[in-house]
Amino acid sequence: MGDVAIMVPVLEALLRQNSNLKITILTQKFFVPIFKNLKNTHVYAAETKGKHKGILGLWKLYNELKINNFYAIADLHNVLRSSVLKLFFFQKKYIQINKGRKEKKNLISKKTFKQLKSSHERYADVFRKLGFTIDLSKPNFPAKKPIPNILNIFLNTENKCIGIAPFAAHKSKMYPLEKMKIVIEQLSKNYTILLFGGKNHLKLLETLQTNKNIFVVAGKLSFSEELDTISNLDCMISMDSGNAHLAAMYGIKVITIWGVTHPFAGFAPFNQPKEYALLANNEKYPKIPTSIYGNKYPKDYLNAAGSISPEKIIEKIQRIL
Repeated sequence: MGDVAIMVPVLEALLRQNSNLKITILTQKFFVPIFKNLKNTHVYAAETKGKHKGILGLWKLYNELKINNFYAIADLHNVLRSSVLKLFFFQKKYIQINKGRKEKKNLISKKTFKQLKSSHERYADVFRKLGFTIDLSKPNFPAKKPIPNILNIFLNTENKCIGIAPFAAHKSKMYPLEKMKIVIEQLSKNYTILLFGGKNHLKLLETLQTNKNIFVVAGKLSFSEELDTISNLDCMISMDSGNAHLAAMYGIKVITIWGVTHPFAGFAPFNQPKEYALLANNEKYPKIPTSIYGNKYPKDYLNAAGSISPEKIIEKIQRIL
């Protein structure tokens, strides 16, 4: 989901700077609401677990798409499935993203510790190769959306509102929940706290809901309503995960907590100052980043993010708000 959300500020800049351009976005059905604020955009949902599954399914998808007679195709994913589509679209100009796999491998294995090109710029490079102008330095963000009714009592107050998304795809990227509970309880004394996560996180999130200023959003709203809610936040606290990118695409201030991954790999949320990224103790965990996605790490690095104190997170939030 993070990779998809990263596209939004890039596409917004592309469409704003190339006013005669119309685009069709091919994505999974669940992700369709992510693009709802883009103009001159049609979103086509691929059913990769249904009729578009496998080679024959991709051939069917190609036949559905080719009637649009696209000028060109920008492949921002560059995986096996999209490479098969590239074969089918052999008559079209088809540019695939350069993911910088070699540089990222060196960052992990050789600890060539320097900032790599951001994913946003890698996406933008695809469109530049297609001949379009795109400059990400002066972004334009959507306005706040109407608040879902269930949240009116929480968001129509004088308190500033902080979203907190304490989960990630891999445990090695998560801040320990017992420390996150301290952060939440301290911040809830002065701020309204909204807790985000998947339905499978609901029970754990409810253990963090210790007073009336804390509300669990997970499982209570549609995905589109969650996005509308995020647009109203004053700040988001997130791991290196999709929620950071969802908030960033609305121009929300995002504090990210990093475990075994590192912003140098290029996955920091869009348009956020580097001091908004809180990093694990490098002296105690010198092998960070242990992998690009957080799926590989030494056993004693599982709780690397826990080397960031709750006080440091609280102080950072109070300073920026």
